[in-house]
Amino acid sequence: MKAVPFLPSGLRASHLPPRLSRLIVLGAFIFLGVVSAPVLADEKAGKWEGVDKAVVEQVAKTHGREATEPLINAEQGDLMLFLFLSAGTVGGFIAGYSYRTLTERRAGAGEKAT
Repeated sequence: MKAVPFLPSGLRASHLPPRLSRLIVLGAFIFLGVVSAPVLADEKAGKWEGVDKAVVEQVAKTHGREATEPLINAEQGDLMLFLFLSAGTVGGFIAGYSYRTLTERRAGAGEKAT
């Protein structure tokens, strides 16, 4: 069997645990998706309008109403970044605080009741 060049110290691919090999493949697909996303997004930018412009604004105009500015404009500044950061912080705190409850096995959990 031939050694895989990117693995350290001549480790062979057959010696990798199946879970690790799946993670490597998944990581490669995610990397390719992240790298190719901006290229694909630039191609479609001018072709498609959002639902707001294509449907909602046209229906509003036919009924005599104009679009108004939103109460909280999330398109300006880093509001969305702050909201995602806050949600991640709260979620991480809750998961860290209850780590043992989430990960430990309870006695008798794998046994079936008779």
